[in-house]
Amino acid sequence: MPHSTDDRYALSFTTGGLLTREAAILAPVYAKLRDWAKVRDVAVEENLLQTRTHSTGVRRVRETVNRLSVLSDRELEILADVTATERGHLMWAAACRRYELIGEFAEEVLRERFLTLAGTMSYEDYDTFYRAKAMWHDELDDVTDLSYKKLRQVLFKMMVEAGLVTEQGVIEPVLLSSRVTDCLTGRSPSDIRFFPTRTV
Repeated sequence: MPHSTDDRYALSFTTGGLLTREAAILAPVYAKLRDWAKVRDVAVEENLLQTRTHSTGVRRVRETVNRLSVLSDRELEILADVTATERGHLMWAAACRRYELIGEFAEEVLRERFLTLAGTMSYEDYDTFYRAKAMWHDELDDVTDLSYKKLRQVLFKMMVEAGLVTEQGVIEPVLLSSRVTDCLTGRSPSDIRFFPTRTV
């Protein structure tokens, strides 16, 4: 049965990768302004992300703000203060919350393969996952071959940047810091489910 517009997967995550550098720049701006629309305007006007072209800046700012806006005040507060590893973990959680397709892949494929000791993950695993989801989501069938490959490539790039998978596709067990764990377990269900870890 076709899904309503509300149930459709958002598929606009091809800008950049995990956007950790961008997040570190924009989170403190939000702490001052407390308004995402203003953060967006200031970031674009002043080219805070230092992009070469205006259109790239607009796209990158918009995407970073979209992801940061799903983080809690506490997560945003610590984002500029955490280590690069912790920032990668928080931004992976943000991508999983913002994009249901990424969240489901993280839980149903990445974590599942880790827990069953599969050890690796490949494009074929993503292809199988995507085909299964397409049975219930017509919008996935409408994606062009080029866009499909780009979505897959960016998702794997994000996992590598977050330290969850190596370039060769080996799943890396994640050790989450106590402050990131506190943030992730503060949600129900716990967002630990998006990570290759045995912690519940």
